[in-house]
Amino acid sequence: MVTLPPLPAERHEIGIDVDVLFGAVPNRQLDASLDAVARQQESHGIRRGLLCSLRGALFDVCSGNDETRKATELQRRFAPVGTVDIRDALGAEDEISRLAESGVKIVRLFPPEQWAEPGSPGLAAIIDTAVGHDLVLLTSGDFSQFWRPFADKGARVCFLDVHAYRVADFVVTARREPGFVASTRMLVGPDSIERIAGEVGAHHLAYGSRAPMHDVMPSALRLRMAGLTKQEWRQVACGTASAWLGEEL
Repeated sequence: MVTLPPLPAERHEIGIDVDVLFGAVPNRQLDASLDAVARQQESHGIRRGLLCSLRGALFDVCSGNDETRKATELQRRFAPVGTVDIRDALGAEDEISRLAESGVKIVRLFPPEQWAEPGSPGLAAIIDTAVGHDLVLLTSGDFSQFWRPFADKGARVCFLDVHAYRVADFVVTARREPGFVASTRMLVGPDSIERIAGEVGAHHLAYGSRAPMHDVMPSALRLRMAGLTKQEWRQVACGTASAWLGEEL
């Protein structure tokens, strides 16, 4: 039986989870309701989350984004994240403007879920529009395929699916892209988080869990056990996302 060392007191609470979903899902056995997601976050010591509607990602953008804003008014532990349909770049331009005018600071893209290719002209146009509105972008998809459309645009973007196998690819790219950030969810290698922090800085990392689609425990425990300094840990657990929201660490 392996006994883990005790966690420092300051690591008991993770400040912000950047990868949180809720709402309508095809799998009816999964409880992705707002209350269920909030309970899951609280049970794992996560204080706040960046919340995006699955309705907006999978079914209808406008009503999904409205649902997100209403949810974050009910549950102040969450900050709203808008989304668009990459397959409708013209509609996405209008929706991004609507989101920005309403005070939303972050937009989440779902290229694999919406069958969008990395070289899609629509995806490139949407990224340009979001950057033009000074919005932060979150995106799913294999980093080795989806880094390119965000490059050389001054984009602030968090790649939610950076795998431990892609650490070197992320580091060499982040060296010249100050706005590139990797979610920690798939950085499960023995030194993945530490390597990125050491090579390009902890501000290129943010904690993400993909609740409720994934079990929160592995990603939360991996971050809590990471070999980071106190300052680096606070940056990953809260600081990077706080800066996106315009808040002090």
